[in-house]
Amino acid sequence: MNKKVEKPKLRHMATLGSLGGYGNKNGEWSVEQKIQVIKKAGFDGFVGRLPLVTKEHVETSGLLFAATVDIQVISEIRGKLKAVQKAGARCVNVQMLNHDTTTKRAVEVARRVIATADDLEMDVAIEVHRDTCTETPEKAYALAEGFEKAEKKPLKMTWDFSHPAVVKHLAPPYWDRLAERPDLIQHAQQFHFRPFNGHHAQIPALGRGGKLTPEFLDWLDFAERVMACWLETAKPGQEMFSCPEQ
Repeated sequence: MNKKVEKPKLRHMATLGSLGGYGNKNGEWSVEQKIQVIKKAGFDGFVGRLPLVTKEHVETSGLLFAATVDIQVISEIRGKLKAVQKAGARCVNVQMLNHDTTTKRAVEVARRVIATADDLEMDVAIEVHRDTCTETPEKAYALAEGFEKAEKKPLKMTWDFSHPAVVKHLAPPYWDRLAERPDLIQHAQQFHFRPFNGHHAQIPALGRGGKLTPEFLDWLDFAERVMACWLETAKPGQEMFSCPEQ
């Protein structure tokens, strides 16, 4: 008898932000309605923030909840992480500090974020995001290098490659410029697969007649390489939380 081998798991997540403005003649859908739309579409979970999302939303939905929090000062780290933990967050994405934050300060805060997450036994990652301490490839990788030097372990990051691509106005192919540290892709679990090019953080996937756009195909090549890279070292049962975003 062949023994069944557990494979890595892809968790399809939808962000509540993608449904902003959607509704019916009675107005925009409520949070509860948006979550039900996400569930009916077949997603494994949803991405959102407190206080918009509550513990009751998570429990009644039966879906996974990936929380996003902003961190500006060390004193708010524990309180914010405990709040999303209490709400039932399966994983947490941190948008940290500002675009002009020094690497030294970013490393200091990231160390406290991850240390607190470890203490609370939470899955927390620092997002590569515009207007934060990781908005360019240089800033993101400098933070990762500084953290690793101090902690002797890699920094868990949430990868949204659209932000550095737009900041740098990159032309395809994107892999060599954006994926300087494949090991950090493999160490991550949260990925925001927003189709992008060097001028737009969000591009259309479909064009006239329902055909895939050339810009989307350029991005798709990159996205497939990211997933293949992650799968190279993914362990049985390891999860990738994939959010297509708006």
